[in-house]
Amino acid sequence: MHVVKRGGHREPVSMAKFTQRVAALCYGLSSVVSAKEIAQKTVEGAFDGVSTVELNNLASETAAALTTRHPDYGVVAARLSVSNLHKQTSDKFVKVMQQLYDNRDETGEHAPLVTKELVERAQKHAETLEPAISYNRDMSYSYFGYKTLEKAYLLRVGGNVVERPQHMLMRVALGIHGDDLPRVLETYRALSLRKFTHASPTLFNAGTPKGQLSSCFLVAMAADSIDGIYDTLKTCAQISKTAGGIGLHIHNIRAKGAIISGSQGRSSGIVPMLRVFNNTARYVDQGGNKRPGAFAVYLEPWHADILDFLNLRKNHGAEENRARDLFYALWVPDLFMRKVEKGEKWSLFCPKRAPGLADVWGEEFERKYEEYESKGLYNTQIDAQELFKAILTSQIETGGPFMLYKDSCNAKSNQKNLGTIKSSNLCTEIVQYSSPEEVAVCNLASVALPEFVTLKEGPTGSTGSYNFGELHKTVKHMTRNLNCIIEANCYPVKEAETSNKRHRPIAVGVQGLADVFMKLRMPYDSPEAAELNTLIFETIYHAACEASIELAVELGPYETYEGSPASQGKLQFDLWNKTPSDLWDWPLLKTKLAKHGMRNSLLVAPMPTASTSQILGHNECFEPYTSNIYLRRVQAGEFLVVNQWLMKDLIKLGMWTEEMKNRIIHDNGSIQSITQIPEHIRAVYRTAWEIKARSIIDMAAARAPYIDQSQSLNIFMPEITHGKITAMHFHGWKAGLKTGMYYLRTPPAAHAIQFTVDKSLLQNIQDPVGKVEPVEYEPPSMPWSSESSSAPSTRASTPGSLSRDVLINSAKRRAEDLENTYPSKKDDLYEIYDESPRACSLVPEANCETCSG
Repeated sequence: MHVVKRGGHREPVSMAKFTQRVAALCYGLSSVVSAKEIAQKTVEGAFDGVSTVELNNLASETAAALTTRHPDYGVVAARLSVSNLHKQTSDKFVKVMQQLYDNRDETGEHAPLVTKELVERAQKHAETLEPAISYNRDMSYSYFGYKTLEKAYLLRVGGNVVERPQHMLMRVALGIHGDDLPRVLETYRALSLRKFTHASPTLFNAGTPKGQLSSCFLVAMAADSIDGIYDTLKTCAQISKTAGGIGLHIHNIRAKGAIISGSQGRSSGIVPMLRVFNNTARYVDQGGNKRPGAFAVYLEPWHADILDFLNLRKNHGAEENRARDLFYALWVPDLFMRKVEKGEKWSLFCPKRAPGLADVWGEEFERKYEEYESKGLYNTQIDAQELFKAILTSQIETGGPFMLYKDSCNAKSNQKNLGTIKSSNLCTEIVQYSSPEEVAVCNLASVALPEFVTLKEGPTGSTGSYNFGELHKTVKHMTRNLNCIIEANCYPVKEAETSNKRHRPIAVGVQGLADVFMKLRMPYDSPEAAELNTLIFETIYHAACEASIELAVELGPYETYEGSPASQGKLQFDLWNKTPSDLWDWPLLKTKLAKHGMRNSLLVAPMPTASTSQILGHNECFEPYTSNIYLRRVQAGEFLVVNQWLMKDLIKLGMWTEEMKNRIIHDNGSIQSITQIPEHIRAVYRTAWEIKARSIIDMAAARAPYIDQSQSLNIFMPEITHGKITAMHFHGWKAGLKTGMYYLRTPPAAHAIQFTVDKSLLQNIQDPVGKVEPVEYEPPSMPWSSESSSAPSTRASTPGSLSRDVLINSAKRRAEDLENTYPSKKDDLYEIYDESPRACSLVPEANCETCSG
């Protein structure tokens, strides 16, 4: 068999030479990895006349298919792919940027893929930039991480990738910071060391002619008129074109049957209008088919069209009453939840007859609602529990609508001085003020939490710690970057630029919290994990606040700072009436805040990280793993992926075999019924379906006082009843969450992966022959040792000794704090998996058709 070399000539395939090439990329890996086997399987699957590029790609795919034997096969697969790319691309950043700038389209017209300014900066600073780039760091990506970059992020000329991952990261750093070389190099280094990542639009567009780097836009319906509706539609299309996800509130659109004064006709309500928005979302994708356009539509449950709204995404029903490509969310006032709980009537209004309900919140909303109700201005009345049941039915069928609590979002926002906040965004973590004059915007980045775990092997076992100081430093860097993006950004509409430059909100998120717990062998809902969860987010919030105050020293506070809670000395935990730990010097921070103000109105918002966590090889945001084994689809085909932490532990135990793999597949990615695995290991690797939803909500509530926007909180339920969902919603609402639920996740009815199982192998699970001990966690030092940090270059105070008992006691105190917020007496338990007759505690009982009893 012959191979076609890059120069076009043919030569016989040399097995020894090819094996040697694969072996050269196996450095630092387990001896289990066989370069010879990868080479043999590759050549067996090749054809005569295969090119070297195709042969290397086939070798990469072959190694990826062997990942279920040992995770290091995935490392080889990634290295083979990256090595292949390196052989086809230049190792000169300036040359690649020039190549991208010189690009021509199909007609021969000049169609630059990066800006002239970027190329000129690259040329101007080439002597500094070129030696700073470490191409070896491309080898640190996982196979699927690299494939994600290759498919959608790395820039192409003529359909061929010309940009290496390190080129992309330097392009992003240069696109954000321009001629500020120290910041450029600092950003490149942190990105290339995988400490954090910017959001997809920033990676897509930094340094390009598009230049739109923001992820999230919150749009207000301009007016209840033809002009207002179509002006809003155009705004949404312009945003979607540049890769922005949209949250749109439509509370002010008149209901079906309302009089149209100009024509004396009757309104068709929100459904026909939303079908128009649905088609726009389908037509205007996010930047050349990279991602489909995505709009989330928000409505308050007093709107008279609410029942039609709840049906829009259902699979059955008349097509003219459906708009299935939009996402739907409820902006729920506390009054509605109380009326559901008490079994009272709920009035549905048309905003034309009963104006202003969307413009107020809290007690003012309740006064206006009751005034309109007493005057009989409602279109109809319905049992609040009947409407709630319709909400639950929609959530069971479609996973939505999302649930956000209007009063919590407004009461605990640093933007409450701007006016009533009327919606969140597409992913329910951004909570900002929007109006017809202002389109709220947010720039996102996520910190890679597993990068700050330190593990040490000792004679008696492993010890683990978390480097809060390095996390703090990284988040401060991220805050500065995101603040710079506000200036560097190219805005799709002027209303977005107005809003972003006036209020300067940013969103620092996380990825890989579940990986942190697994590296430290902490069960997700253990007291240690609960406390670590809280301290991580306290550190993130402190770092972001400190960086924003330092920016205010340099550049002044944001324009609308005066009148905000922060200007009155109130930070997010104050709005929750919570007291932070002693890990960081909050009194010193507040002293600086009073003197200098903040540069950014909002700072922290854990987003889903669906794509960027794949790039860095971590689990999404703060979520538990949904399975320990699953299929991952890429262009090359489907690959079986195993939780790397579990596989490594089972390898240490001598239990990772073909039989074990098949048993985990058979059990839908669970190991809980495999009793040969030690109990403490099984506890660590419980999936989202095996962790109580109440525990996930409690984790969210514990970190919420350090999240000044909100969090994309998915709820996982393996067995659904109306009673269980009701219990979950009330538990989250009473915990004070802003986002009660993003998606309701339910397991699929069938698992295609199970059909690959050889059932004859299921029983042959061997007992462990090795040992995997729990990691002894070393908590951070408390109290902090304070250190001045008034200047941007000064290091923040560093955490210094807290015993394990103190850590656990602290977690118990936080649990008691939550208990005091919503007491769990038996009659008001809200326990999601409680099988007692009353699962939701609605009264009177006779009115409740949604209880499990």
